[in-house]
Amino acid sequence: MTATQRIDVHQHVVPPFWAEALPAHGGDPSGWKSPEWSPQSAIAFMDSQGIATGVLSLTAPGVQGWSGQSKRDMARRVNEYTAGLVEHRPDRFGNFATVPLPDIEGSLREIEFAFDALKADGVVLLSNYGGQYLGDPAFEPVWAELNRRRATVFIHPGKPGIDAIAGMPGPLVDYPFDTTRTAVQMVLNGTLARHPDVNVILSHAGGFLPYASHRFAELAPGVRHDVPTTEELLRLFQRFYFDTALSSARIALPSLTAFAGVGRILYGSDYPYAPAAVGASFTAQLDACAELSAAEHAAINRRNALALFPRLGPVDSLRP
Repeated sequence: MTATQRIDVHQHVVPPFWAEALPAHGGDPSGWKSPEWSPQSAIAFMDSQGIATGVLSLTAPGVQGWSGQSKRDMARRVNEYTAGLVEHRPDRFGNFATVPLPDIEGSLREIEFAFDALKADGVVLLSNYGGQYLGDPAFEPVWAELNRRRATVFIHPGKPGIDAIAGMPGPLVDYPFDTTRTAVQMVLNGTLARHPDVNVILSHAGGFLPYASHRFAELAPGVRHDVPTTEELLRLFQRFYFDTALSSARIALPSLTAFAGVGRILYGSDYPYAPAAVGASFTAQLDACAELSAAEHAAINRRNALALFPRLGPVDSLRP
């Protein structure tokens, strides 16, 4: 392993029992095939990319194909499985716990269990649940509990409620759109402002939120009378954290850094749903960004994440 010691906040777990059961529970509506995965292959990939720790999350569709108690049971099983990986290799793995939304009571119970019993590093939420986005008032009890716990929340996109274009599965085009959709709704509906102690990470550099942030902030006050000023909306958009998964190309990175500032950017690979070669390509493009100083590279690769996951080491543990 190289000396980079990255912390990968966008890395996925594929529990074998979940992958085996998924086809009988609706499969993946996005059209993406579940990849081969094992803890050993994940560590091998991390070693090849200078990744010290991967914070694991269950990707979309999560447990949405299940219902009732079986949905709660599958979320619990996934969380216990991932917590077992962390217990065995706490230096290499972290755990974003899955919750059975839109089941509010079940989700609150799972949050309690995940943090108190499993010592989870955070929670993963999907951008929408059956067309209900995360700024919906129905989800307020969940946000209130996450805020009380000063939790770190990783938002992963799901398939929006529109038909995929033939030959263009959801992760190719629709996922960045859905991340943008839920992030803007969270800001306009006041979810982010009401819960200032939650740290929210948006996948894939926030979709196209950084690129179109001024469009949203300028137009929103003209169509809604219950939103802050343009300047305050921009400040709220900048409160998110943004991962670099599939988003560190030399064209995209300057827009992200100009909008978010280096201090809100976190390294992400999207392994294994992004094949190892693709993850390596985007990592190489990040490393090749000459516009970032050595200290800024160190911040994106590790230091910014240590502020959210202090158990992984002291904030000054990597010197540029």
